[in-house]
Amino acid sequence: MIGKTSEFLGNVKAELKKVTWPTKKDTYASTIVVIVLVMLCAAFLGGVDIILSRLIRLVLG
Repeated sequence: MIGKTSEFLGNVKAELKKVTWPTKKDTYASTIVVIVLVMLCAAFLGGVDIILSRLIRLVLG
């Protein structure tokens, strides 16, 4: 069991050396894109919610 664990951790270490990690600039840009997209989706869904709520109020009187 210990031999398999050691082999697994060795493979993990080898794979992590192959990873190309993003730069600070890339990480910052990706974070900004995600935040903007989340805000746009929230605004869209909020708008749809308001419109549907008003329609339901009109129908139900």
